[in-house]
Amino acid sequence: MTRTSGQSTRKTGPDRLDGYTEAAVQRLLSEHADIAEQGVGVSRRDHSLVLCGEVESAHRRAEIVRLVAERFPGVRLIVDIVVSRTTAPTETEELS
Repeated sequence: MTRTSGQSTRKTGPDRLDGYTEAAVQRLLSEHADIAEQGVGVSRRDHSLVLCGEVESAHRRAEIVRLVAERFPGVRLIVDIVVSRTTAPTETEELS
């Protein structure tokens, strides 16, 4: 594997998904200056990468997906990232 300017030049695609690709995506998400996300997991399923976890906004989820798709073109992504509610509830909770 040859590295130039911090990016892997290793060929990635649906037929090249392995543990190294998972680790590279996880490292990208946790070390990227604008993302720094450690709450999103990465795993392989069939010929796809699965991103799963919880983030605080739809914008953050979109940025994560954009970043991964941009850095790993040709890799099919399954996005199972949910947006957690970060505002106070507006309705009362009924306890029984």
